Amino acid sequence: MRRAGIFNTRFQSLELWKSEMATEFRVEGAIHASYHQKRFLTGLAWDIIAASTLLGENGPPRSILMLGLAGGTAFRVLRHLLPNCRFTAIDIDSEIVDLAREHMALDELGIEIHTIDAYLWLEQNRQKFDVVFDDIYLAGKTDVFRPQAWNSELLVHLRRAVAPGGLLAVNLVTGVGHRKMQSLTRKILCDAFPCVKSLTTAAGMNEVLVAGHLVESRRQLRIYGASFDDRRDRMFWERISLKRIS
Repeated sequence: MRRAGIFNTRFQSLELWKSEMATEFRVEGAIHASYHQKRFLTGLAWDIIAASTLLGENGPPRSILMLGLAGGTAFRVLRHLLPNCRFTAIDIDSEIVDLAREHMALDELGIEIHTIDAYLWLEQNRQKFDVVFDDIYLAGKTDVFRPQAWNSELLVHLRRAVAPGGLLAVNLVTGVGHRKMQSLTRKILCDAFPCVKSLTTAAGMNEVLVAGHLVESRRQLRIYGASFDDRRDRMFWERISLKRIS
């Protein structure tokens, strides 16, 4: 890949990297969004973000709300698997959304996009979704960070958006500097829901927590494995690990 440009939005500075088949947004050297013309999976966080939304007790979701969009990498996987699902996304950074439209074919995914502060949108929202996914991160000078820790008020807004029998999920960066946030979010979800499961993948530095009245087993994910024609995609899908923590 070659670096094709540097862009400074109101909220972050990112590099655009391109090859003949692929495009990446990078922030401080880390991949922030990824697009490949032929493949869907990356072996990284977006694989488990997508997988987590498929574990509901009522079968395939009919609607998914994503808080934090960037390049729409996880939605590209999900549009392939769920062609008729309604996608809604909230992202405060309209400039990165425009870059994704230009360089990552974002408009092909049929997402209803709102460029607004996700926390403000949640306070005003009265819609319900089969899956609500929190992936709200901003880029700091040396690392990404969550602009707001989970607390009881935020949890009320998030749960209000989840339809009966639906799922609430969250992406968490792991490792040094992120363990306190990870532990806090784990505790809040485990206290609030009967079932919480953790998804990870070997090469990733993220954990996705998915919570609900019932969260399906890894058997549910195997149903979707055959949907990927590419051998590399199938390999990454098989590498997703799922375990119950509550």
